[in-house]
Order: sequence, then C-alpha cells, then structure tokens
Amino acid sequence: MSALHRFVTLYALMYAAFGASSPFLPAFFQEQGLKPEQLGILFGLGTAIRLVSGPLCGRLADRTQALRALLAWCASLAAVVAFGLLSAHGFSALVTISVVHAAALAPITTLADALALGAAVSQDGNTRFQYGWVRGSGSAMFIMGTMVSGQVVGAWGLGSVIGLHGALLIAAAGAAMLLPRPGCQEVLVIATAERPSGIAELLRMPRFRRVMLVSALVLGSHAIHDTFAVMRWSAADITPAMASALWSESVAAEVVVFFIIGPSLVQRLGSAGAIALAAGAGVLRWVVMA
Repeated sequence: MSALHRFVTLYALMYAAFGASSPFLPAFFQEQGLKPEQLGILFGLGTAIRLVSGPLCGRLADRTQALRALLAWCASLAAVVAFGLLSAHGFSALVTISVVHAAALAPITTLADALALGAAVSQDGNTRFQYGWVRGSGSAMFIMGTMVSGQVVGAWGLGSVIGLHGALLIAAAGAAMLLPRPGCQEVLVIATAERPSGIAELLRMPRFRRVMLVSALVLGSHAIHDTFAVMRWSAADITPAMASALWSESVAAEVVVFFIIGPSLVQRLGSAGAIALAAGAGVLRWVVMA
C-alpha cells in the first residue's frame, strides 16, 4: 500500500468518526438529562481543554519524534473514554468524561497533518502526493459518517453513535501505526529557526488582536449552532436521517468553498472582505433559522 493510500485510510477513518458524533452528541447529552446551560458548560470546557492539550501533545511529539505512536495512543484513549459515556450518569460524571475525551481527541488532527505534510514531499523536494487529496477524502468521509449516523440513530437510538464513534477511532489508531515512518527531514519541527518570544509578542500586534476578536465572534456563533442545531431540529419533528442530511449538506458546502469558490473570493475581496462576507452569511443563517 502506498503512502497516499495509507494517509487516505487514516483520514477517512478519523473524519468518519468526527462526522458520526458531531451532529448527535449534544442531543445524546440532552437525553441524559442535561439542561441547555449545562450543555454550554460541558462544551465550553471541552473547547478550553483542547487549547491546552493540543499544543502540549504537539510539543511532546516534536521532542520525542514519536508522532505515529502518539497519534495512535490519543485516538485509542479518545475511543475508550467515549465508551465510558454510555455508562455515565449525572452532570459531573458526563463533564469529567467529556473533558478527558476532548483532551485526547484534540491533538490527533494536527499530528496527522504534520505526518501527512511531511510525507507529501520527499527529502529531495519532489512532491509525492497532494495534501488536498488526503484532506478532501477526510471531508468526504465526514459527510458519509454523518449520513450513516443518522440512520443508526433512527434504528438504535442516540447511544449508538458513541459506539460508532469509538469503533472508528480504534480503527484510525490502527491505521496510524501503518503510516510511513517519518524521516528526520520530513517531520515539521522547527529546530534552528528563530522562534517568536511568545503570546505576548502576538498580542502587541493590533492586526492580530482584531483577527482574534472577529474569529471569536464568528466561531462562537458557529459553536452555538453546532451545539443546539440538532436538538432544535428534533423539536421541530425533523427525523435523525433528515438531520444528518442537513448537517452533511453544510459540510459539502464547506468543501465547495474550500476547493472552488474560496480562493477566488479571497483574491477578489481580500482577507478582511472574505471574513466580513462569512460573518454576513452567518447572520443570514440565523435569520432564516429563526
């Protein structure tokens, strides 16, 4: 099996796992008795822990050069912890397990990207494969995972997506160990280049502060949608199969923007104009949904 096929397999399994759980996980927690304010705390803490665990695991991978092993370990841990949600009861237990799950899940995409980008170009500078082929296959399988999860939920209930998510992550861990062993020059590690002094230097840049503010507002709106959309659709008598189709439609639209529309829009409007257009689209989405 070629390096490209191995990476396509890994990304397909990873993003299918994400697609299986993303739409229905909030509804699963609601079924366990969590109130909307508790859901906000649960997912907010999960996002916060990702900001810590992702960089820490990245630093550990750089120091140990064990990217494949760390990726497999994180995917396996996330799967085992996810299975624990099936037997957990009460807000405290669900929050604790969810935070550990988020911490284990956060590094796997960045570790996979580091391995894929390192393997895409050989040591003599020749391109072995396009990273976009790998990432595009992941997006396609995210859609497939979402569509399948809708059918699974309709047949066996919301708890079934936890089992599907965990099984796909275990398979992804196995696929990670079959990746090509990275060479010393193929791993994306900054060794001799000058490093920035830290977050303080970034925060002194006015443009960086503005971008962070706008990003926080846009992505915060997106987070609200991702957390409560399926629950609202269910209240409107939309079936799980149709909810998965709606979610898949939005991901397919993202793929079209990434590969077809986005580059020309950024070229014509500039970065600021593209961000403003995205924020305006978010406003339109909320008006239509209301």
